[in-house]
Amino acid sequence: MVQTFSHLDKNNNPLMVDVSEKQITQRTATAHSIVVLPDEVLQLLYDGELQSKKGPVFQTAIIAGIMAAKKTGDLIPLCHPLGMDNCKITIELSAGNEVVIECTASISAKTGIEMEALVGASIAALTIYDMCKALSHDIVIKETKLISKTGGKRDFKRA
Repeated sequence: MVQTFSHLDKNNNPLMVDVSEKQITQRTATAHSIVVLPDEVLQLLYDGELQSKKGPVFQTAIIAGIMAAKKTGDLIPLCHPLGMDNCKITIELSAGNEVVIECTASISAKTGIEMEALVGASIAALTIYDMCKALSHDIVIKETKLISKTGGKRDFKRA
């Protein structure tokens, strides 16, 4: 079976996937981003939070990520606009001193919600960068990836 891009028609023109014939199912997706902060920023971590002149860094990043996830259909040209049922973002420091952002989004719909989870995690990471860049530009957004998705044509879980 030859794989084809779902967002291209037979003439290779972009299109929004027609989901009108699909059944509504409960769908959930989890994505994460990892941010590596230099020591001069990490040493300001107190009680699980970084305080900046702009406010609490991680709390602000959570709000920004949720707001962005809700706007995914406006940001990604061929994404369906979705009214999410839920979006939760957590931010934790790993044993290796990396900031791990996890975004889980869910909806009952005809199409998946993985792009919303990916956008939420990405914008939370970018918000951390923005709020910490006054202290150092040696901040690395190391990765953003889908961890799992359920409820569509096929489920996915990263090993």
